[in-house]
Amino acid sequence: MKNDFVDMDIPNQFKVILNELGYKTLYPPQEEAIKRGLLDGKNILVTTPTASGKTLIAMLAAANTILNRNAKVIYLTPLRALASEKFTEFKMFENMTKSDGKKVKVMVTTGDYDSTSERLKNADVIIMTNEKMDSVMRHGIDWIDEVGLFVVDEMHLLGDKDRGPTLEMMFTKIRMFQNNAQLLALSATVTNVDEIASWLGCELINSNWRPTELIEGVYDYGSVKLNSGDVINVENTTKGPVVDLVIDSIKNGGQVLVFAETRKRAISLAVKASELVKLFLNDEEKMIVEKKANDLLNGDETELTHTLAQLVKNGVAFHHAGLNPSSRKIVEDVFRSGLIKVITATPTLAAGVNLPARRVVISSITRYDYECGASIPISVLEYKQLCGRAGRPQYDTYGEAITIAPNANTEEFFEHYVYGKPEPIRSKLINEKALRVHLLSTIASLPGIKKEEIDVLFSNTLLAKQYRKSTISTKLESTLDYLELEMMVKRRGQRFSASEFGTRISLLYIDPATAVEFKRAITGAKDNGKHTLGFLHIVTDCTDFYPKLQLRNKDVDEVRMLIDEYEHELLFDLNEYDCSRSLLALYSWIQEYTDKKILELFGVDPGDMYRIVETSDWLLYSLYEVAKLVKREDLLHQIHTLRKRVKYGIKEELIPIVSLENIGRIRARALYRAGYKDIKSIRDMPVEKLATVQKIGNTLAKKIKEQLKKV
Repeated sequence: MKNDFVDMDIPNQFKVILNELGYKTLYPPQEEAIKRGLLDGKNILVTTPTASGKTLIAMLAAANTILNRNAKVIYLTPLRALASEKFTEFKMFENMTKSDGKKVKVMVTTGDYDSTSERLKNADVIIMTNEKMDSVMRHGIDWIDEVGLFVVDEMHLLGDKDRGPTLEMMFTKIRMFQNNAQLLALSATVTNVDEIASWLGCELINSNWRPTELIEGVYDYGSVKLNSGDVINVENTTKGPVVDLVIDSIKNGGQVLVFAETRKRAISLAVKASELVKLFLNDEEKMIVEKKANDLLNGDETELTHTLAQLVKNGVAFHHAGLNPSSRKIVEDVFRSGLIKVITATPTLAAGVNLPARRVVISSITRYDYECGASIPISVLEYKQLCGRAGRPQYDTYGEAITIAPNANTEEFFEHYVYGKPEPIRSKLINEKALRVHLLSTIASLPGIKKEEIDVLFSNTLLAKQYRKSTISTKLESTLDYLELEMMVKRRGQRFSASEFGTRISLLYIDPATAVEFKRAITGAKDNGKHTLGFLHIVTDCTDFYPKLQLRNKDVDEVRMLIDEYEHELLFDLNEYDCSRSLLALYSWIQEYTDKKILELFGVDPGDMYRIVETSDWLLYSLYEVAKLVKREDLLHQIHTLRKRVKYGIKEELIPIVSLENIGRIRARALYRAGYKDIKSIRDMPVEKLATVQKIGNTLAKKIKEQLKKV
């Protein structure tokens, strides 16, 4: 840490930015990366703990690529939240000027898979999710050869059954088709890192160095045994071990992250902790968190958000996927400011945004596994990821990760988790869905590809390093047979090409099995029939739909009544057990039920409802495209209308009104009730009268009138 930036071969403009941000020296892994050829275009894999400076390594390589090599940078992340965070961090690059005199341009893109994203050609740094990059490559972007650096974050997710296959194929294609570009892979520490580095053709930087010392321990009836050999005695608050550990840390000026196994448990722990944490807020802090709590309530009337707002007033928050995006952002920002002293969260936070705390409390080492139908112990890799959030580099010299494991043998816990090594990464590309998706995209992207060329591509995957050649060959052959049988792929001798149907499905970025079900449903749909419930069912039932929430016992009668009443709208015969709670929530959403009502009736949180709507919008668009392919033009208007209803959460009569800017479902309904049932009636009404409509007011009424002048 003794080297000064002045003496290093770093672009001068970037040195200025680093100095302005307060950086004076490099961390050891950052120094090592430069020594090993980071600025010379070498491919590098960095595996270090959380908060050890991997992002700065990426920034150094990116600045060098843009300013010294006049090339583009693509930064890939597994999550949208991470993409947004990295975009914020890389925005500082726009203060730099390229050799052609133009300012550096940074862009982020994460959604709309059926898009070439032409606008990205003007960017110098492009931040996107792995899936978005995969989609962009399927569309055959012409600027891909201008990319001089690919940064792939969270590389250890190669072993994730959902995200791993896309990441693996991205790595494989980058290495095979963009081998003139530099590859920088960033990862948590994994056991088989040498194997991964060899597969990627990367220099390996494998370090356990952290800017803050990590102390791990296990709670045992009032005391914490640490791996340092020390024992901490924790005062009993009468509210349970988690709250005891929270208050113990806050007393010493620390913030706390509590990881709970479920959303319900996270909320329960936050409520318990808030009763004592509020005593540690001073008057100024109370005023600020009161304002932040009001910000949370702005436009959100759900019980979940009301509960969160009350907790924030006490310096506590919970964080999970059930919260809407704006609520999560407020919680994250206020925690970073230090005003929220403790966040209780589900484990997804550990793999998402960067929110370090002095102390991490892991409230349980088991998670419910839906495939097993039981609670099972978490992996060592997940444990290490949770621990990695302990220690705030700018505030602390150490971080504490304390696990509550009341039924575990302390020695066994230390042996397995604290001193244990994370599980090796295993390829998940062997999964049938993954092979369907990526084999079709390969054939669609490379028309006329030979079987031997397909074999060469897959021989460069991690899958090929870890599984027998005969196993892979059999899987590929059976997948090719399926795609050919479903008329997505055509075989001529040893060459393969995608049909019009197969090509479109690949670009839509849906599972071929979903496309087959959509095609069957559309083809069999009755002429001149209304199919609202049928379309929603086929969408929520397909393999691509998420989150698919299981029915509870008390939901069964509700589904039966829905099926009985709208049986004429169905595309297939089905019973209540063919449906999900997501279908109930989605149908209620387009009947204009509020978030609050949907939560009360079906237990679907606003964050889940947000994802249900977002996923359904994409799948209904895909259904529309399939209907065009099979020449069912008679269904196109109906599907398009339903997509609008899903997007806005409205009944059909409100569609014309929500086309206006700043008019969502609530204001549209208010206008309709006031007699303004179409654009003409709104245009004809004086602005003063329009302003009297509930939720409108003078300012918005004037804006609406200005819009209508242009229509």
